[in-house]
Amino acid sequence: MGGRAFERALAAKKAALKGVHSKSTRKVRTSTHFHLPKTLRLARKPKYARKSVPHLPRMDQYRIIRSPLNTESAMKKIEECNTLTFIVDLKANKNQIKDAVKRLYDVEALKVNTLIRPTGEKKAYVRLTADVDALDVANKIGLI
Repeated sequence: MGGRAFERALAAKKAALKGVHSKSTRKVRTSTHFHLPKTLRLARKPKYARKSVPHLPRMDQYRIIRSPLNTESAMKKIEECNTLTFIVDLKANKNQIKDAVKRLYDVEALKVNTLIRPTGEKKAYVRLTADVDALDVANKIGLI
C-alpha cells in the first residue's frame, strides 16, 4: 500500500504502544570509586568591587628594615666580612630584606642570613658584593 511513510508510521505506532524505554542498559562501572563528573565552572563576574581601593603594600622597605645594628660584633662584621647587620620585621623573608637594602641604600646584597633573637626580634646579616665597601655604606647610614 504505502511506501516509506507508511512503514515509519507503523513503527511510530508500535513504539507508542510498546514504549521506547524498555531496553535500557546499565552503565558498566570499571572502578570501585565514584568520582563526581567535571561540570562547567564559570568565572566570577561580581556586580561591584568588594574593596573600593586596594591598599598600599603592607611590607614596604621602611617596614622591612627597622634599624641598623651597631654592636661591637656588628662593627667587626662590617670591617672583616663586608656585612651589614639590621633588625628587621619578623615576617620579612630573605628576598624581601635583600630588595629593601637595594632600594634604601643602592647597594647589591650578595646573600642574607637571618636569625630570631631571644627577645623575639629578627636579625639579618646582609653580605654586600665585593665592589661595594660596607664601611662606606655604614658611614652613609650614620652608623660610624
